Amino acid sequence: MTQASTSMPEKDTLRPAVQLNWWRATVCSIGLLLAGLLALPGGTVTTKYVNDLFVFLDGAHRIAAGQVPNVDFHTSLGPLTFYIPALGYALSGSMGAAMPVGMSLLILFLSLVAAEVVGSRMHWAFGLPLATFLLLVVAAPANPGERIGELSFAMFYNRIGWASLGLLLVMYLRRLPGASSGKSADAACASFLVLVMLYTKVTYGVVGLAFLVFMLFDRRQIGWVTLAFGLVAASILVIELVWGGGVKYLLDISLAGKNSGGLPTMTALGHVVRTNLADLLAYLAVAIILFILTPSYRHLLFVGFSIATGILLIEQNFQFFGILTLGASAAVLSESLFRTELRCRYARAHIALPLLSAFLLIPAAVTNAVSLAIHAYYTAGERGEAIRLPAFSEIRLVQMWSAGQYEYFRDYNRTLADASAALSQLNAGSECVAVLDFVNPFSAGLDRTPPAGDSVWYHWGRTLGPDYHPAAEEMFADVDLILDPKWPIEIWTGNGMRDIYAHYIARHYDLVRETADWRIYRRNASRTEADRLPRSR
Repeated sequence: MTQASTSMPEKDTLRPAVQLNWWRATVCSIGLLLAGLLALPGGTVTTKYVNDLFVFLDGAHRIAAGQVPNVDFHTSLGPLTFYIPALGYALSGSMGAAMPVGMSLLILFLSLVAAEVVGSRMHWAFGLPLATFLLLVVAAPANPGERIGELSFAMFYNRIGWASLGLLLVMYLRRLPGASSGKSADAACASFLVLVMLYTKVTYGVVGLAFLVFMLFDRRQIGWVTLAFGLVAASILVIELVWGGGVKYLLDISLAGKNSGGLPTMTALGHVVRTNLADLLAYLAVAIILFILTPSYRHLLFVGFSIATGILLIEQNFQFFGILTLGASAAVLSESLFRTELRCRYARAHIALPLLSAFLLIPAAVTNAVSLAIHAYYTAGERGEAIRLPAFSEIRLVQMWSAGQYEYFRDYNRTLADASAALSQLNAGSECVAVLDFVNPFSAGLDRTPPAGDSVWYHWGRTLGPDYHPAAEEMFADVDLILDPKWPIEIWTGNGMRDIYAHYIARHYDLVRETADWRIYRRNASRTEADRLPRSR
């Protein structure tokens, strides 16, 4: 009896460590599988938002040319939005593989974080589906809330934000009994998630910081939270010393804020609620069951935080459906109830909660998995029409079930070929090019030297407008040729830029070529060196 009683505690002590190792291995294996499906085919397939894809590739090309985000070019998006594809481009040597390879590396990092955060806080029945769901959100090359087969890396930063915030919400739970204290690991994971959000799209980072403030009121977890704040602050200082673009980043965000308007209206928020009503009702059902069985002000605040921030985030995205943090929050609430001693008395509730949580997780997970599989299939088979710029030849435009989108972007692809031919005829190999449109695809697509001082993304009413826009003297200081599209990919942006910069272009540029799709202007030969800003930082 004595021997048996002394051996049992040793077995119980080993069990949590074995479970955590199993968790880590399983979640990391899922991450490795998803990363492989995304990166190994070695190309990109898209069905829509081709112009958005060019924004990120232009940024990657600029970084490869030695430019620094917010220092050498304007952007209201965080620098990681461009360093991720830049890293993919550096590793693959291909613009077509830049986005898939860059995102696959991020998936591997997030799978390590998920293994630690979810594995130490959730039982496998709740945690494994949640971890898989969040990794699929990042892996699927599709805008959340859109139909299966609508493939695009457009607005990929939103998917990073949703997944990172979802993992951070799991840290509302205290570690499972038997799991190591893990204060340093928790702080490292939390700070990593917050920094990723801050430097991809700042709104998610603000929500992440707000969540850490909320967690300060949990006395049992205050140790890792305060350490996480310290790591975030120290990291920001180090990043600023290396990057040097923090102030300009905030100025670019401020310019975008002036053009895109102020706080969301009640009408806009009401539209978000109506569009996502089914998910919100399912989430509220989970919350109500938890409140009835285990009343807690802490749970109430957590639910309020999840709903409010989810609605605010989706309202300022180009996304109409899918508050992706509700599924993560519902899984956290289910885990909270599962830990109580009420399982025998309220068995039906313990069955209902996983079903309601599954309603929030499974549809989006299946959609993302199918989109990822379709992308891998089409990329491996080199299906579709290649983008008609040499460096973009491994990016292919395919037709799925949205013929209108395909025709629209196929016409855009034709205009790119027209401009490429015209530039070749002008013998403009070393001259810097700007485009009066949403994006300039020609620096990266033709492997030309990018201009400095301009922006990677112009969007009327978002990043520029009639009253707030970059000065022409700065924007065109490094530009030799201006391409004015007759059929801009974003007509309001094209027309607006033509209007606000017409006077400057008329004084400093001459029309040298007109094709069926473009007017091409070259800077006056009389320009002096004083007219141009230096290309160096």
